[in-house]
Amino acid sequence: MAKLPTNIELRHLRYFLAAAEYGSFRKASLALAVQESSVSRRIRDLEDQLGASLFRRHNGGVHLTLAGQKFLPQARAAMKHLGDGVEDVSAIGRSESGRIRVGIFSSLASGFLCELFQAFDADRTGVHVAFSDGHPTEHIAAVRLHQLDVAFVAGTSQQAGCETMHLWSEQIFAVLPTNHHLAMYPSLTWPQLVGETFIISEQAPGREIHDFLITRISDLGRYPEIDRQNVGRDNLLSLVAIGRGLTLTSEATTSTYFSGLVYRPIAGEQLPFSAVWSQKNDNPALRRLLSMARVRRKIVKAGRSPIASTVSALSGELSQTLDPSP
Repeated sequence: MAKLPTNIELRHLRYFLAAAEYGSFRKASLALAVQESSVSRRIRDLEDQLGASLFRRHNGGVHLTLAGQKFLPQARAAMKHLGDGVEDVSAIGRSESGRIRVGIFSSLASGFLCELFQAFDADRTGVHVAFSDGHPTEHIAAVRLHQLDVAFVAGTSQQAGCETMHLWSEQIFAVLPTNHHLAMYPSLTWPQLVGETFIISEQAPGREIHDFLITRISDLGRYPEIDRQNVGRDNLLSLVAIGRGLTLTSEATTSTYFSGLVYRPIAGEQLPFSAVWSQKNDNPALRRLLSMARVRRKIVKAGRSPIASTVSALSGELSQTLDPSP
């Protein structure tokens, strides 16, 4: 397609295409809901810009000239190209396409985040979600720099320059080998765990588990024996399974089966989780995700959703209560 003059306006093309379709300025003006004089004037302006007559006028209406016939496919292509661009931008605005970057500190195996993103994917299949594991401090710094759109982190502390929304809490579990003497109990207390060796990772969330253990067990007059290993979660659990010690985990991870292990809840221990995002982030997919998270929080708080997936319940609630602003 030949390049159109840059001073041709959208209405010039709209009026030209309507006149070509209807074969009459009057009929084109009725279809466009404008004055006939406006159609005539804009087409005359277009002809002046192009330096050629586009229509031959006669009593019954208008016919395209040879120049008009040649210009017609170019005008249609230009309008289609513009329309495609508008639709692309509109789709991003409706969060039907685009990208959202998410930092996570909890597991996606089950629980709140699992159900939230199942519902988000079902509702907005065109949005690409990029997940990043990491330490909460690193995630929050990335949120401030707009390297992440949102981070789901443990705790409820307010962060400077960010918005924080408490969404859910998870039970804390002790992870034991199946042959451990405490595995016979359905739940455990901290006094039962005094004197045990705990294995934690140097990787996230090892630092938080270390501080948590010291706080809880030192309150009972003992300092915990902690073995720090620079391994990932799978190898950490393997060390527990072969009897090298115990570790801690949150509720969402317990749905993943691992041979040789049992999970036992620690009585009275809940870990809160929050979403953290920048006040200046205007990503429409983020606003949609946060709205869905609010609805999910209401469902959980009302006790209508077990830890298993309830995507259909979430979708029903969302259609009635969605507030798209973060």
